[in-house]
Amino acid sequence: MRIVLVGTAYPMRGGIAHYTALLYKYLAQRHKVWVISFRRQYPTLLFPGRSQMEQGGPAWPVPSEPILDTLNPFTWIRAAERIRLIRPDIAVFNYWMPFFAPCYTTVGYLVRRVGIRIVLLCHNITPHEPRPGDRLLNRLLLKQAHGFIVQSETVKQDLLSYRPDADFRLVPHPVYEIFPDRWDRATARRELGLSEDAQVLLFFGYIRPYKGLRYLIEAMPEVLQALPQAHLIVAGEFYEPSEPYRRRISELGLKDAVRLVDKYIPNEEVGMFFRAADLVVLPYVSATQSGIVQIAYHYGVPVVATAVGGLPEVIEEGRTGFLVPPEDHRALATAIVRFFREADRTRFAEHIRKAREKFSWERMVEAIESLVKG
Repeated sequence: MRIVLVGTAYPMRGGIAHYTALLYKYLAQRHKVWVISFRRQYPTLLFPGRSQMEQGGPAWPVPSEPILDTLNPFTWIRAAERIRLIRPDIAVFNYWMPFFAPCYTTVGYLVRRVGIRIVLLCHNITPHEPRPGDRLLNRLLLKQAHGFIVQSETVKQDLLSYRPDADFRLVPHPVYEIFPDRWDRATARRELGLSEDAQVLLFFGYIRPYKGLRYLIEAMPEVLQALPQAHLIVAGEFYEPSEPYRRRISELGLKDAVRLVDKYIPNEEVGMFFRAADLVVLPYVSATQSGIVQIAYHYGVPVVATAVGGLPEVIEEGRTGFLVPPEDHRALATAIVRFFREADRTRFAEHIRKAREKFSWERMVEAIESLVKG
C-alpha cells in the first residue's frame, strides 16, 4: 500500500517525533511510506521549552518532508497538494492537541475530496490542560476522519463522546525501542555519579502541573526514612517555573537525595538514565497513556504510577509495577518502599519481558492496515 504519515519528525524533538520514526520503520517494512512533517509546530510565545528541535542526532532516520507550519495556512494547502500528488491509500495523522485541529482539518478536507481515506491516530483528544474552544476544534477535525486509532480506554471514551459511530481500533501504545543503548547499569551509574548500592528512582520527561512531580517530592522524606540510600533523579525540561520545586526540595532537606536535570534529554542520553534506575515513578494527576511507561518497559524497569487515565491498562499490579491513588504522596511513598523491600526483581523483569509482547509495533501496523478497507 501507499501510506502517508502526518506528524512531527526529526529534527523536531519529543515523543511524537519518536513515535513517527518507529511507526515509519515498521510500516515501511511492508508498504511504501511518506512522512509529511512540520517546519514549525508552535509559535515561540506559546512554546514553554527552550527549543523545538533536537540538539543531537536522530534516534532513527526518517526521510520526512517538512512542509507544515501551524501558523501559515498556505503550507496547509501545500501539504494537501503534496499528499494528493502521492495518491496514498490512506493518510494517517498523529493527533495530540486541539491546537493542530485547524491545520489538520484543512488538510484532511482537501485530501478526502479526491478519495483518500483519513485516519486519526489519537494520542489525546481531551488535552491535559484544556483551553476555551477545544471542543469545537475537536468536533471539526474528528468529523473529517474515516477511521481512528486510540491507545487507551480513556481516549476511546473521549472519541465516542464526539463520534458514537466511529470506526476505531484500540491498540496500546507500543514500546519505545528507538534510543541508542550503549549503557549498562554500572557505566550509567558511574556517569551519573551514583553508587552501585543506591536505590535510584527516575522521574523522566518534561515537567508540567499534571505530571504531579510535587507529590513525588513530598513523598521523598518518608521514602528516605525507610530507604536511606534512595536517590531521585528528575530528568526533563521544566515547562513551568522550577523555583517552587527547588524551594520545596530545600525546605524538606532533600538536596542530597534529589537531583534536577533541567534539560531536554537528547536521544543519546536517554538510555543512561533508564539503565541507572531501579524504578520509574509517574505520579501523574491526569493521563491518557504514557510513552514513559513504554520506555521503562523497553529497558526492563518497573513502574510505580498513579491509577489515572490509561495507566492501569498497561501496568500490571505487582507484576510490572504498582498503582496508587493520584495526589497522595503517602501512598506513593508506601509503594516505592514496598517495591524495594518486597519485590522479586527477577520476577518483575520476566513479567515486563512478557508485557512487551503485547505492546508491539506489528499490532499497530495491522490496525492501520485494517482501517484501509473501512
